[in-house]
Amino acid sequence: MKRTMTVFAALVTAVAALWIQPSAAQAAPYSSGNYGAFAYEGSYPTIGGCSGTFFLPSDVPGGSVQYASWQGRQVKLEFYYSHRCGAYGRVSNAPQGCTVYVYRDSNGDRNYDGVVGESVDPGIDFAYTKIANNLNGRLAKATLVCRDVHGSWALAATDWY
Repeated sequence: MKRTMTVFAALVTAVAALWIQPSAAQAAPYSSGNYGAFAYEGSYPTIGGCSGTFFLPSDVPGGSVQYASWQGRQVKLEFYYSHRCGAYGRVSNAPQGCTVYVYRDSNGDRNYDGVVGESVDPGIDFAYTKIANNLNGRLAKATLVCRDVHGSWALAATDWY
């Protein structure tokens, strides 16, 4: 019985040690300016009431989908919009070193005062931002920035919408 308890204790300790080990690093979302000042900002597009309401608008000046060639890949930037919640950006087929941003203005003047971004996490090739509220006269635009350790970069952007 004592041996069984010792084996059990060792097993529990091993499982606990594995459980508390950090998993692969995940990038923290980035924001600055007055981002978070409006409804839904600070939430991902999967939040209740917003999920399923986003679409790629066909009337975004310059297009709601943009591409950049980066490290032998065709990286795709998408700008999604919801009449209910605002907008978010998504990047796909992207290596680490790429970040998608959504810039938002507060009054429709195309000068951003809030920004939110998300970088591509290790082991995956996509990222999407939290919501930027570009409702009620506010505008937003999505931007993709990819950089490598040598300072080379690639850029794609949608126009304000």
